[in-house]
Amino acid sequence: MSANTATAPAKALPPRVALRTWVAIALFAGFALVPVLAGLIDDPFLLVTATRIVVFAIAAMALDLILGYGAMVSFGHAAYLGIGAYAVAILSAYGITDLGLHLLAAVMVSAVFAAITGGISLRTRGVYFIMITLAFGQMAYFFFVSLSAFGGDDGMTLGRRSTVFGQPLLEDNLVLFYVALGFLVALYAFSAALVRSRFGRVLTGTRENRIRMQAIGFAPFPYQLTAFVISGCMTSVAGVLLANQSEFVSPAFMNWHRSGELIVMVVLGGIGNLTGAIGGAMIALLLEDWLSLLTRHWRLFFGLFLVLVVLYAPGGVTGLIRRIRGGPP
Repeated sequence: MSANTATAPAKALPPRVALRTWVAIALFAGFALVPVLAGLIDDPFLLVTATRIVVFAIAAMALDLILGYGAMVSFGHAAYLGIGAYAVAILSAYGITDLGLHLLAAVMVSAVFAAITGGISLRTRGVYFIMITLAFGQMAYFFFVSLSAFGGDDGMTLGRRSTVFGQPLLEDNLVLFYVALGFLVALYAFSAALVRSRFGRVLTGTRENRIRMQAIGFAPFPYQLTAFVISGCMTSVAGVLLANQSEFVSPAFMNWHRSGELIVMVVLGGIGNLTGAIGGAMIALLLEDWLSLLTRHWRLFFGLFLVLVVLYAPGGVTGLIRRIRGGPP
């Protein structure tokens, strides 16, 4: 090995990827300081709102993994949010309160459900894929509606939050917030590494030109199915955290309206941008809270805002920022 080879520097990240990484770090640092701000202004509800944003940021990021990088528009992805929430409720009802076991159950059930439904859904494309994922999502919704032992359509209130090594640490909203933030950071790092890997490049290539990927020897189906399963499992983690945050579970967690809200978050932030998905979740939930304080018809104004974003900033907030900076749209 030559001296030049031995001392060659490591390959740097592309400028856009490096910028997204620094933006993500800034977002995480901002989230970490929210409890300090809540204490300074004496507003404990701010911490609750921030926890909810972090939880939905995980779900939006998971959806963007398949929507933005795999061109799989899932309109039933909230089913995994509900599976995670009900894993907490059902296991707790039988005396199993450990967070690790709740997460394990949620991920395992979601993996099986995603493998089965994804394997069927990926036999179709376009609007047919959208409709079949919607159908599977509604099947899950009505299944949990039928569980009268766990509240049925009305849902059920949790007796207590998940325990950590037998200790009720998550009863403290501050601890729950930092646990949720820790999961967001870890899953972002995992997702970012995944999309930059060979697997992610094949997935993105399939999104751009499926036929060309097949021509060079890559079968899209196993890559897409694997991404679909990973995305479902990540969303179920958000469901576990959401159940602990709200201390309530309901089939409404997995209704198609919720799936639509997740898609809106991804669109607002910018499709195919993990950092954008986090920002989109933050914008959507903050805008919802702010508009609901101004008027009971806040959904009308939220819809108008979304129309303006689609018309004038089709790349979402991240695309708009790139245009302002003079980069490609």
